[in-house]
Amino acid sequence: MPSLLTLELRRQRLTQQVVDHLDFLIGSISTKGFAYPAYNLTAKVGGKTRTRHIPKDMLPLVRRLTARYRKLKSLLRQLDEVNWQLLARHGSRHTDGTL
Repeated sequence: MPSLLTLELRRQRLTQQVVDHLDFLIGSISTKGFAYPAYNLTAKVGGKTRTRHIPKDMLPLVRRLTARYRKLKSLLRQLDEVNWQLLARHGSRHTDGTL
């Protein structure tokens, strides 16, 4: 198991990366239309599928923002694992709800 210092540094790095990825959009880009290409961003909102039109000139930005969301999900999974390891090390010492 990594040292406490290693875990804390890893947590710090992951936390900063999460902050760096907060400009994001949730959803999948799809194309519709046969006469001309049209792009949509589709996502579940409150259990219902919501579709939003993406203007053609905004497509590159929307692609970057949806990629950031996928990266953010990965970072949060990694942060979860580090938090569990920190909790196993000294969780009983922290009664204020933080690590």
